[in-house]
Amino acid sequence: MRICTWAFALGLTLIPASVANEPPIGDFSLADYHGKTVTLADFKEKPILVVAFVGTECPLAKLYGPRLAELEKEYGVKGVGFLGIDPNAQDGVTQIAAFARLHGITFPILKDLNNLSTDRFGARRTPEVFVLDAKRIVRYRGRIDDQYAIGVQRDKPHERDLAQALDELLAGKSVSKPTTDVTGCLIGRAKKPAAEGSVTFAKDIAPLFNRRCVECHRAGEIGPFSLTEYTKAAGWADMIAEVVEDGRMPPWHADPKYGHFANDRRLTVEEKKLIRTWVENGAPAGDLTALPPLQTFTDGWQLPKLPDKIVAIRGKPYDVPAEGAVRYQYFIAPTGFDEDKWLAAVEVQPGNRAVVHHILVFARQIGEKGDPDGGGTRGFLASYVPGLRPQPYPAGMAKRVPANSILVFQVHYTPNGSKQTDLSRIGFVFADPKTITHEVRTTSAVQRQIAIPPGAADHVIEATSRTSTDGALLLGYMPHMHLRGKAFSYEAVHPDGKREMLLDVPHYDFNWQTSYRLAEPIKLTPGTKLHAVAHFDNSSDNPSNPDPEKLVRWGEQTWNEMMIGYFDVAVPRGP
Repeated sequence: MRICTWAFALGLTLIPASVANEPPIGDFSLADYHGKTVTLADFKEKPILVVAFVGTECPLAKLYGPRLAELEKEYGVKGVGFLGIDPNAQDGVTQIAAFARLHGITFPILKDLNNLSTDRFGARRTPEVFVLDAKRIVRYRGRIDDQYAIGVQRDKPHERDLAQALDELLAGKSVSKPTTDVTGCLIGRAKKPAAEGSVTFAKDIAPLFNRRCVECHRAGEIGPFSLTEYTKAAGWADMIAEVVEDGRMPPWHADPKYGHFANDRRLTVEEKKLIRTWVENGAPAGDLTALPPLQTFTDGWQLPKLPDKIVAIRGKPYDVPAEGAVRYQYFIAPTGFDEDKWLAAVEVQPGNRAVVHHILVFARQIGEKGDPDGGGTRGFLASYVPGLRPQPYPAGMAKRVPANSILVFQVHYTPNGSKQTDLSRIGFVFADPKTITHEVRTTSAVQRQIAIPPGAADHVIEATSRTSTDGALLLGYMPHMHLRGKAFSYEAVHPDGKREMLLDVPHYDFNWQTSYRLAEPIKLTPGTKLHAVAHFDNSSDNPSNPDPEKLVRWGEQTWNEMMIGYFDVAVPRGP
């Protein structure tokens, strides 16, 4: 019940209260992706017409592509016409054709190059739908249904708003709910750059994006669109400005009052101002022949070198359905290690970032019993979460995997509107055992005795770790809860009873399972414990909540809950 990893950063359009007095939508003429001219008058035999504004890269538009195809089949036989419009400057006709083919859409999708037709409707986001009656007066405008929203993916819609409007009109009734709020991507309108714009893409924005964004927003990565070229960036400029101003991108949820982190993604005040000025001035290009060189990324891996060993989750790809909830999948694979191995770096690589939400990997001894999640951390080796960039362990530190171990992959898949396949894997960079002074271990403050009452808006659960060992160094943290997770914090409880806040995440987001890596390790005094406090929202005000009337207990699936405060420590290596 979550949405693809970038969709939480999409915005919200508030639609006017009534559309009853709107004038008819006048005829217009646009070309489809085949180059064929289509007019509104071509649908004169259709007493009801659905006009859907879509975008090829918008995560929500992708999720609703199959739904539009299904609705066209359901209502087309009842005399309802369907028409799509792509108003995004950054979407080419080949992309529109691929979008239609991928999602099984057979009705025309037109390209609105100058947004004149889009302006007639007053459309602002994709996907947004309009229902026209026989006089071509808008009788409904808004969302398709409520299954997908910001950070939310329900198993099925609770309210089928578009279908309800069509049913009422077909029955000769007035639409009972003529408007609904729209969640989605701002339309990428053609820009008119200010001639005097001092902030340009080439000089200012491209270097900023290279530093802050393109590690995710480039071909083959998790970002739904690329920011490595001007045309794409300019098309998404308004959306970029919105999510940056709201603090939804780049994703970072730690309160800056506590701790200093090597992977802090927050933009500076100056960087935000640059983006805002660029967008307000119409996203000027500048001298595109003077673009800075792009960052060099490892081909296929983010590790400092190619892995010494690669292990896949299985022998053949796993099939991910187009829609619905997929239970956590567990895959077991042998390491092939005939001796203990020390790992200087580890990367869990999703085979298909479009549908892999996160992966947890555990090392187990053959024949070892216990739950796959190990009660939280037993044998925890590594993970993949959106936006996580693997880093080598500090010099002299490494994780140890015992000989003859097996790997247990826990994979959370999230359908994205089309059938997909995945073959994720893990890569190891080995360390010379002679150089290792500290063993890195992942442990946790975990509480399995969970019983969150129905309707509880702020249910608190606490857990404390084991006493730290002599010479232990704290390296970082990763809170883990599910859809009812609200806030999470860590504090050190020192031997003298003094408490010290280490990390505060006041707005936990299941869509971004962030690992907070300390800029400098913290030396733990022997006897120090780590105390974690988690807050859960099981009320109806939590839009991600699968069932606010349910008593929630521990469980591996997203509709259950977990309370795990993962943290990495480095302990002196024994003889």
